[in-house]
Amino acid sequence: MNTIYKALIALGVVLPSVAFADTLFDVGNTIGGLVDLITPIVVALALVLFFWGLITYFTTAKGDEKALEKARNTMIYGVIILFVMVSIWGIVNILQDTFNVGGTQTVTPPSVTR
Repeated sequence: MNTIYKALIALGVVLPSVAFADTLFDVGNTIGGLVDLITPIVVALALVLFFWGLITYFTTAKGDEKALEKARNTMIYGVIILFVMVSIWGIVNILQDTFNVGGTQTVTPPSVTR
């Protein structure tokens, strides 16, 4: 039952933005703007995570196996996050170039003229 409430709350947050949008393109542009805003932040946090693990590995671990393993895992997680973010960014750019969407190009929706 708890999952149903979470789904209803998520729909309650998303649906008003869709209902009040002028077009579907406005919703897409809004989501694209949020992704453009969040991507550099996540990449920067992944770099900080990697360097934090690197510093921990060389300075504070000093032979303690558990601390070395924790620092190593932190570095691995940072690299994985960077790889996933850059890969997704590249795939999205390839798809945009392939289907000629995104960027400075505009798509004119069909309309009825009188």
